[in-house]
Amino acid sequence: MKPELQRRVQRYGWNKAAEYYNASWESQLKPAQDRLLDMADPKPGERVLETACGTGLITFRIAKAIEPEGEVLATDISEDMVSLADTTADQQQIRNVAFQRMDAEKLELDDNSFDAAVCGLGLMYVPDPMESLKEMQRVLKPGGRAAVAIWGERKNCGWADIFPIVDKRVASDVCPMFFQQGTGDTLEHSFREAGFQDIDVERFKVKLHFKDPEHVVMAAFSGGPVALAYDKFDEETRDEAHREYLDSIAPFRNGSGYQIPGEFVVARGISGD
Repeated sequence: MKPELQRRVQRYGWNKAAEYYNASWESQLKPAQDRLLDMADPKPGERVLETACGTGLITFRIAKAIEPEGEVLATDISEDMVSLADTTADQQQIRNVAFQRMDAEKLELDDNSFDAAVCGLGLMYVPDPMESLKEMQRVLKPGGRAAVAIWGERKNCGWADIFPIVDKRVASDVCPMFFQQGTGDTLEHSFREAGFQDIDVERFKVKLHFKDPEHVVMAAFSGGPVALAYDKFDEETRDEAHREYLDSIAPFRNGSGYQIPGEFVVARGISGD
């Protein structure tokens, strides 16, 4: 898939997914987000950048950690995600955060302008992850911290059949390189190539709990990266895809719900001079 097309697929796909995202993934992604924030270690008074911020699940936690003088700039390629997060900030009267639609591979920001930068579960979707990491390195001050969380290896993610199930019903791959950075030592090498030093990488397994078949189907099809393709399915195609996906995760059924294995990789690097 050409990079420009992939960016459009991600932009409009996450626009479709925005309203379902929190209900689908808020608790499931929390272990990765917790470790990401531990490694990023945002401090009061700092200026922090977040790319691929989604609905602000990480953003608002950072905003609290850097009060009262610090500020967060949170960016995402999806305008609907940005709008939803901005509305939540207004409702909760969170004043030290700003949201902006921006491509993670081309940050419209000054060099050496942030103390820390984070990206939680977003690097898998950009056409050129290396360019995104280089942009994070560019906007960090010397000694600034970058922390990234991604999904791990395909074989350790029990939900991974969602991609071939959808891909065989659409014209092109939805996320052709989704598991690339999470395989082996790829993320560590990418951090090094992007110019980071003192790199630390952790890999850990989790169980993703979904309360019932409806919940797990919503998360897989409506609340994630295949949402744009799924929106084009007719009712018969949706029913077929649901059945195939539920069959693929049947070994992880736990009573009325599911406990699906997953793996996260979290990395931190320090920006050089």
